[in-house]
Amino acid sequence: MMEKVVYLEGIDPVVLYGINNIHFEFLKKAFPKLRMIGRGDELRVMGDDAEVSRFEEKIQAIIDYYQKYNSLTIEELEELVLENGRGLLKSDTETDDVLVYGNEGRIIKARTVNQIKLVEEYRNNDLLFAIGPAGTGKTYTAIALAVRAWKNREVQRIVLTRPAVEAGEKLGFLPGDVKEKLDPYLQPLYDALNDMIPARKLAGLLEEGIIQIAPLAYMRGRTLSNAFVILDEAQNTTVNQLKMFLTRMGKNAKFIVTGDITQIDLPEKTASGLIVALNLLQNIPGISVVEFDVRDIIRHRLVKYIVEAYSKKKDNN
Repeated sequence: MMEKVVYLEGIDPVVLYGINNIHFEFLKKAFPKLRMIGRGDELRVMGDDAEVSRFEEKIQAIIDYYQKYNSLTIEELEELVLENGRGLLKSDTETDDVLVYGNEGRIIKARTVNQIKLVEEYRNNDLLFAIGPAGTGKTYTAIALAVRAWKNREVQRIVLTRPAVEAGEKLGFLPGDVKEKLDPYLQPLYDALNDMIPARKLAGLLEEGIIQIAPLAYMRGRTLSNAFVILDEAQNTTVNQLKMFLTRMGKNAKFIVTGDITQIDLPEKTASGLIVALNLLQNIPGISVVEFDVRDIIRHRLVKYIVEAYSKKKDNN
């Protein structure tokens, strides 16, 4: 016997339960082996482990559908639960390029020429390098691809990592334990995930290890199979660190390495592992390099001009 609380994030409980609880009553009939208690945005479910897991999958499919189409009739609910939604597939081409539907129905998709190229190259390559300046959406697009792959059951887990290179601050002087010292380096990864996965669901996935966020040093000795793995800020890896990371690749794994070779924070005379890897690996089949540029900058409009100004200064030195 298993008891699980399903949090109804991303959908109003009134919509899920239906007028006069008509949807809720249908769910109880569709899962007669389960006992359900609905209280606000918490749905407590009790029963056999396998049946509870199947129920969770259906609820997530219902929430995904509602976020995508802003509709949930009793007919649509029946189709989603009994027929896996096959009769609800839309031919609307405008949804074809959506990577994931984020929180509050937010559409997340590749929006620039090289973001689209990254998505296309992902289909045919297991290792991708996404290289370019700040604000181009390299990491954000990579994480969206990872979340989509996990939701589509293409991989069993997502692993996100960064090198903990000190850029102007000393870790030893920061307050807290090791995790608290390292979290500021990993915060951009949390920020992207928070856009795509409801907070409580994300917390549960992190607790269960389905999504793992850790500094690069924690990758040593591991074999990463059935996983979507992203290494961010790879320009700050040494040659040995990046070699160590790339050789963690196991069966059914997808690796994306992102970085900006104009923002290297390594000590002087220390070669960037990213630059070395690009020179060594870019012509190997199954490995693709996508180079982002100022056309892909999607932050504040001034970021494009800031990047261009610093690039000109570097060229003139």
